[in-house]
Amino acid sequence: MNQNVTVYSTNTCPYCTMMKNFLSGQGIPFKEVNVQEDPVAVRKLVETTGQMGVPQTEVNGQWVLGFDPNKVMELLNK
Repeated sequence: MNQNVTVYSTNTCPYCTMMKNFLSGQGIPFKEVNVQEDPVAVRKLVETTGQMGVPQTEVNGQWVLGFDPNKVMELLNK
């Protein structure tokens, strides 16, 4: 099953680190987009989700706002 997970984060966000550590701990490969260093990604994120906060995690086209490992696992197991 091909999982597509992207974590949008910043350098200073503790919940971003928690999300990345959670995914790594579960053996789930993910791509990271650092919105602090990528203004285009920020614009895309706000246009797509209407949210500025991080982490935002895209799981197979579905969005999880904040550190919500249960929601991530639910989307991965669909």
